[in-house]
Amino acid sequence: MKLFIYHTPELTPSSEVPDCAIAIDVLRATTTMVTALAAGAEAVQVFSDLDKLIHVSEAWPTEKRIRAGERGGAKVTGFDMGNSPLDCTPEQVQGRRLFISTTNGTRALERVQNAAAVLAGAFVNRRAVVNYILSEQPETVWLVGSGWEGSFSLEDTACAGAIAQSLVAQLNLPVDELAGNDEVIGALSLFDQWQDRLLELMHHASHGKRLLRLDGDEDLKYCVQMDLLDVLPIQREPGVLMKK
Repeated sequence: MKLFIYHTPELTPSSEVPDCAIAIDVLRATTTMVTALAAGAEAVQVFSDLDKLIHVSEAWPTEKRIRAGERGGAKVTGFDMGNSPLDCTPEQVQGRRLFISTTNGTRALERVQNAAAVLAGAFVNRRAVVNYILSEQPETVWLVGSGWEGSFSLEDTACAGAIAQSLVAQLNLPVDELAGNDEVIGALSLFDQWQDRLLELMHHASHGKRLLRLDGDEDLKYCVQMDLLDVLPIQREPGVLMKK
């Protein structure tokens, strides 16, 4: 097995497709997707384009759909909800499909949707992601951070490091044997330094600061909880993730 970490979707090799790809957007898209499925959502369908989301979701009865839209950290006007995992209560999402478009996370999922297996990962379901990789033993694994509009983000790389650290420990392999690129070493180092202070790291992160300005402090506290949910969003058809 070889593990590759890419800080943004734009940095992934355009001519290659991995056996398994994990999209990571800790703040907050993949955390929201995991939480929605844990709360009983029927599926999560992702879009980079808001107009396409509206068009496709029109085919679903109003009571069976939720339109979730976020740009710049804020809810899109006219949508049912933004991108807060705290809004994904059973009362809100159970039995409904979440049609979601966000600034960064949905782009990451679209970039890797042709991989043999596509997962959504976050701190809250780190263990579920690791258990899947250990069970399936894919030859190549990409951990793809969503970043922020094409640039590096601390939180996604720290999460990739958390996944890599667990894999190294459980496979009992030298890091050099697992790491497919230098970014794996960097992510491991970042997580090792901050693993006991993840909320503090979110306060240093540029998107964390952006969410704090939008009164997102409770979201930050939720998003750094490790191994909170035993839920793995896995792609069943392009752009559609369901609970495994």
